[in-house]
This record gives sequence, C-alpha cells and structure tokens, in this order.
Amino acid sequence: MLEMWDLYNGKREKTGKVLPRGVPVPKGLYHLTVSAWIVNSQGQYLLSQRHPQKTYPLCWECTGGSVLVGEDSLNGAVREVREELGVILNPFKVEIIYQIRREDVQDF
Repeated sequence: MLEMWDLYNGKREKTGKVLPRGVPVPKGLYHLTVSAWIVNSQGQYLLSQRHPQKTYPLCWECTGGSVLVGEDSLNGAVREVREELGVILNPFKVEIIYQIRREDVQDF
C-alpha cells in the first residue's frame, strides 16, 4: 500500500495537500517525522538494530518514521513503535519532548 503524507507550511500548519512517499517534498513545504525514545523506570532506553540492507546497516537507533495522512505526531509514534517493535504504547503515557523544523530534509 502506498504511504501518503500530509504536507505542512513553515508554521507546521496543514496545507490540505498530500504527497506519496518517495516523491520529493515541494520547496517551502514539510512533512512530519517522529523519533520514539522509549525509557523504562530504571532509566534504560530501548533501541533497535537497523536491518543490514538499510542505510547505516546494523547501527543502533531509536524507533521512528514518517507520520501518515490524518495522523498527528503522537499517533504516528505509537504506530511506528507497534509496527517496528511489536510494542503497544499507552498514548496517555507518551509526551512530545522536542520538535524542530529541519530544512535539509524538509520535515518537522
């Protein structure tokens, strides 16, 4: 199934435009991505090892990915963790701790 992304302006407001994954994001627009840093009560972080065929093969990383059409950052992070790790997060115990607009990859 084709992955679709909502597009945002520079103020992180939805533009009403969508884009399929793999198509370059038009100049001046952005899409949402998430990184899920999972920490337990002992302060230990859950990391996963990248697939050997991906960029940065076998490196350790936090879970993350692109937010799909209709999702917000929270729902995108919960979905990515479920898809990639099989872990079901309680969305009421999740918090956004940092956000930034990255011009080089056109995302928030």
